[in-house]
Amino acid sequence: MANTPVRLDRSGDVGLIIVDHPPVNALSRPVREGLIAALAEIAADPGLRAAIIACEGRTFIAGADIGEFDHGLPGPEVSAVLHAFHASRKPIVAAIHGTALGGGYELALVCHARIIAPDGYVGFPEVRIGLIPGAGGTQRTPRLAGPLVALDLVTSGRSVPADEAMALGLVDEVATDPRHAAILRARHLADAGLLPRVGERSIPAYDRAAFEAAVAAVHRRARGALAPVRAAEAVEIALTAPLAEGLAREQAITEALHHGPQSKALRHLFYAERRAVRMPGASPWPVRRVGVVGGGTMGSGIAVAFSDAGLDVTLVEVGEPQAQAAERRVRAIYDRQLHGGRLTGRLHAERTGRIRYATDLQSLRDADLVIEAVVEDMAAKQTVFRALSGLVRRDAVLASNTSYLDVDQMADEVDAPERVIGLHFFSPAHVMRLVEVVRPRRALPEVIATALATVRRLRKQAVLAGVSDGFIGNRILGKSRAQCEYALEDGALPQEVDAALEAYGFAMGIFAVFDMAGLDVDWADRKRKAATRDPRERTVPVYEWICQRGHFGQKTGRGFYIHQDGKRLPDPEVTALIERASAERGIARRTVPAEEIQWRVHAAMVNEGARVLSEEIAARPSDIDVVLVHGYGYPAWRGGPMHEADAIGLPEMLRRVGALHAASGVGWEPAPLLRQMAAAGKRFADLNG
Repeated sequence: MANTPVRLDRSGDVGLIIVDHPPVNALSRPVREGLIAALAEIAADPGLRAAIIACEGRTFIAGADIGEFDHGLPGPEVSAVLHAFHASRKPIVAAIHGTALGGGYELALVCHARIIAPDGYVGFPEVRIGLIPGAGGTQRTPRLAGPLVALDLVTSGRSVPADEAMALGLVDEVATDPRHAAILRARHLADAGLLPRVGERSIPAYDRAAFEAAVAAVHRRARGALAPVRAAEAVEIALTAPLAEGLAREQAITEALHHGPQSKALRHLFYAERRAVRMPGASPWPVRRVGVVGGGTMGSGIAVAFSDAGLDVTLVEVGEPQAQAAERRVRAIYDRQLHGGRLTGRLHAERTGRIRYATDLQSLRDADLVIEAVVEDMAAKQTVFRALSGLVRRDAVLASNTSYLDVDQMADEVDAPERVIGLHFFSPAHVMRLVEVVRPRRALPEVIATALATVRRLRKQAVLAGVSDGFIGNRILGKSRAQCEYALEDGALPQEVDAALEAYGFAMGIFAVFDMAGLDVDWADRKRKAATRDPRERTVPVYEWICQRGHFGQKTGRGFYIHQDGKRLPDPEVTALIERASAERGIARRTVPAEEIQWRVHAAMVNEGARVLSEEIAARPSDIDVVLVHGYGYPAWRGGPMHEADAIGLPEMLRRVGALHAASGVGWEPAPLLRQMAAAGKRFADLNG
């Protein structure tokens, strides 16, 4: 076994199967072979009465080797390894630290007991790559913890911390030294002659009506994603089928999903997320103290995100009333988490205590990173940067949370412009995963590395973007949004456009999003851009007409919709405005099919994405996919707009963009890069380096 990443140590009469396969001890072929060999050695050694399985490094087995999903290697299947553990005539106990996810937790399930460290986690993340637990997870978990717990785990992909895992019955013991505790339990099982197997248990009693309601909720939330629905189906199989039959049917579902387009799309995203955060050849500067200038919705959310990551935060507002309002916003966030059971009292106190409030920028003198989150106005932001330039250390990173504006112009106001960066958080900032790291032309590699490392510390997804009006995401959104507004003028209504987008897989339609965010927020940017827009470009005045009436969405009770008693209702006044816009342009209104709305929105994204690539605003097509999925709700199971364009075929995408140009005119010409790639028979994936 010297040539494998698995070794067999001994602690008296207990064999210690130790996996040492950095970085995450994945169940790759060498590990699987080593586990089979270790089990054979244990079975043949009369001096060993029991065994444990544990891992070196920072984690237990964190899952399968995803690289083998696309390039399978010969050797024992995971299911064969698990069957060998299940069939062992000597008790085996799993000693879990770090994470036991997917195949790692399935391996723990076939052991005869499970011990976990206090900071350990278990779970099944397979749905995030379009799969289900395929080695018994959907069949054994219902027998161990009940159908409702199993359904939640396998359809959500969430990881469960040690204390919750213990409460749910997913592990047998929480121990500060799980390896030692596992050895003791393995000896106890051997002494008692016990071989408790999860697969031999009966399904515990459960509330059938509650289970059926939970399955229905999974179907509603899926929005076209297959994996959660099929995972729920597999759990239902476990309720009536013997283990062997359930395992076979589980495997059949896994195989079908594995070869389907959704899993391929989600695996594309898995790799895209990792490509997007490749560090430049520089080391990040340390960040311990953070300043946030501006305590509105965005600034407060950003402060919460940094406090959640364990950093000390100073939030600065222009006056004491504004600072108190910012503190109320922060506390409201944490109070909701506390009352919702997502935060303990201790953590609530710690996180609120890490944020202090000030009215003087002098309080940021010792900050390592300062983020301005003031109103989206260039003059206001430049004023903040000028003031900060003379206050903070020259090695402090200065960042803007701008959504659209030129970060290079802000850097012009700073005595050391090379330490300026853009950090475009998405609202709500403490919840949304995406952060566009906007790279001004003078930014030092160390500053870029610091920004990427900081976003990673926040457990968010970073994507590097160049300076451009709207960067990657908002620039592309602007073009797709325009097609939605054109559809209104052509004959659709807001609820019809939104229904088409939600049927496509978006969590919310664009007009519902406008109303939720507040129409006044985007109105200011529209007025800014109007001065430079080509007068020949088609524009739809409905948005402005609604804003001119003081209807700004949910905050005022009316926008594109009427908002009443928590419901979103069609607004006859908006319908009249839309019909007026059509009449003024001389358009005979028609039925706009949902499929047409969907392909128009997608084609607009792809064409502008090609322009963003050719201008080097995005480094690669997969970065665009990550931005649109994590920042704008593009259905992850489609892989992102550029991946989906490859699946459709670039010649067909060029035809669709040509149709947009013919219908919409100036500003909708096919991007040269799209023309070139379609003519050459290439795919956007060819540009992912």
